[in-house]
Amino acid sequence: MRYEPPLLDTRIQFAASTHACFPFALLFSLGFVAAHLIRADTTIAAQVAGKNKPATPAEPRITFNWVHVDGPYIAMTFDDGPNATLTPKLLDILAAHHIKATFFVIGENVVQHPEVVARAVREGHEIGNHSWSHPNFGKMSDDAVRRELRRTEDAIKSAIGTGTTLMRPPYGSLTARQKRWIHDEFGYQIILWDVDPLDWKRPGPAVVCNRILKETRPGSIVLSHDIHPGTIEAMPSTFDQLEAKGFKFVTVSDLIRMARSEPSKPATGERANVPATISSPPSGSTTLTPGSSPNG
Repeated sequence: MRYEPPLLDTRIQFAASTHACFPFALLFSLGFVAAHLIRADTTIAAQVAGKNKPATPAEPRITFNWVHVDGPYIAMTFDDGPNATLTPKLLDILAAHHIKATFFVIGENVVQHPEVVARAVREGHEIGNHSWSHPNFGKMSDDAVRRELRRTEDAIKSAIGTGTTLMRPPYGSLTARQKRWIHDEFGYQIILWDVDPLDWKRPGPAVVCNRILKETRPGSIVLSHDIHPGTIEAMPSTFDQLEAKGFKFVTVSDLIRMARSEPSKPATGERANVPATISSPPSGSTTLTPGSSPNG
């Protein structure tokens, strides 16, 4: 005869078993909830910390071919001087228009005409290093580039009593690595341009003037050369018409000090951060930096 346990005993055993498991189930549920809350708090804390963490500062900009500014400010720059006769004529024109400009000088010429450089500084203009003999830096060794810059820096200091913080490489030719070590070693900001009237080709004063008027925008760095008669002849009309358009003239350093954060997309009519013209490199030279000219 098969033994059947009493129904009551079975129910009691089931109830006892259920009662014994309940604390474990409760503890498991509470642990799960607590872990979830801790994980949520950690996520929120991380998000808050991320929002409150100071942004990593952007690396300082060392190369300029234009500057984003609030206002109609531009910088006129003149390369390859000083010239004994043409640069003083240009200084007279600048004085008549109350314009301050930036001169990127050749060391050999500074040694020959230090009085012209000194006059430019007395009248409020700015001087930049444009090498000793106008070679193509992009094809030279670091030591050779260093000698070119150092000799010119010394010539500038001898002429005006102080050095410069600006450098424009001849032809605009400079590698990214050269830009970095030149900035680190000399403290130079590398200045290129976005307006190039190609005055070194001597197209005539009217053409030089019209090209500058057509390409110049707020923040432009305008390239010209104070060693060509046609360029000097073009400047009075160029300055008159730029002023009529509302442009205001400052040195390159002042333009850089006016810099504002660039918008993500340039507004209509605003210049993008690219040169207006890129000239073909001289025969046998390396590819030029954007904003370069065979006679920069």
